[in-house]
Amino acid sequence: MAGISARAQKTQFSPIRKLKPLADQAIKAGKKIYNLNIGQPDIPTPKAFMEGVKNAPPVLAYGPSQGLDEAVRALANYYERKNILLKNDEIIITTGGSEAISFALMAVCDAGDQVLVPEPFYTNYNSYATMANVEILPIATSPEEGFALPSKTEIESRITSRTKAILFCSPGNPTGAVYSRKEKEMLGEIAKKHDLYLISDEVYREFVYDGLKHTSVMDLPGLEEHAILVDSISKRLSACGARIGALTSKNREVMKATLKFAQARLCPPTLGQLGLIRFIQSPTYQHEIDTMIQKFESRRNVLFEEMQKIKGVFCRKPRGAFYLMPKLPVDDAEKFCAWLLTDFDLDGDTLLLSAAADFYQTKGKGRDEVRIAYVLNEDALKRSMIILGEALKAYAKKN
Repeated sequence: MAGISARAQKTQFSPIRKLKPLADQAIKAGKKIYNLNIGQPDIPTPKAFMEGVKNAPPVLAYGPSQGLDEAVRALANYYERKNILLKNDEIIITTGGSEAISFALMAVCDAGDQVLVPEPFYTNYNSYATMANVEILPIATSPEEGFALPSKTEIESRITSRTKAILFCSPGNPTGAVYSRKEKEMLGEIAKKHDLYLISDEVYREFVYDGLKHTSVMDLPGLEEHAILVDSISKRLSACGARIGALTSKNREVMKATLKFAQARLCPPTLGQLGLIRFIQSPTYQHEIDTMIQKFESRRNVLFEEMQKIKGVFCRKPRGAFYLMPKLPVDDAEKFCAWLLTDFDLDGDTLLLSAAADFYQTKGKGRDEVRIAYVLNEDALKRSMIILGEALKAYAKKN
């Protein structure tokens, strides 16, 4: 029997979902699980979005490969309100942000090329890179420094003759770090100096706290031929299942190449686009987004405050997205996360967390860290931290 491809063998299963079988067993055993492992907002999808879906035509036909004209215009309108001026042919709607990143990598890299990515990074970048036959080279950051970017010299030391792009996410998944405008300008300088593409994952663009302002890669002058913005409505509209993302660039060759990939998969999801159109046309759309962001900032504050009460836990306060990555007083966070499901409960309650080692490319890093997604209400987050504190005490006694 013929074997499967090397590409398929190298592509990883999602580490974020690897503990689901243990979670299913814990539920069957009667435990209540607080799910903090996946960035799935619990806030209802806006009514206007759902009305757009419900008003779909009687025949759900193929749409244009770059997206419905009205949906593209709606996105252009959204970006214009953020002072990002894009023509319609500088936007391609994708099947979620995942496809946008995959398209970007395939458009600018050949097999064997390299992309620099600050680590820790969203673990599925590994899968996108493997499917595109691209190698990720990590740029080291540290929890002690709040996962800020290292110096320009250190980043440039990672560049090789095969490096074609820098891919980064800010506000960051999994760290919650928000790069300053100065940091992004530094990346832009590196991209221009070494003729690299700068791929900016801005899925969490609205999720910035403490009065910070998000700087888009499109805000940086002189990067028209280098900048690629990848985006998604999944988080800011709490519409992860709609699978609507976007790739934008002023580089016409990048957009022509991306359109070829878009045509090969025919068209992005029509229902999600119809929801997007209706929501962007709603007079309250920005207010609804702002209300959601305020709620997540409050959740961050509660979670961080409660976490500071747990002995042995270290974490800098994140300033964006809805994740934080604390260091725990354990030798192996993956074993601890599994133990929470198989051997521990507090009055029937336990936690589902993501071990952080899977968010690092460098072996051995992140073994004592976890990613926590604060996608539950404040009472649930307070209860979760009580459970975590008691679990760490019990785990220390066991070991």
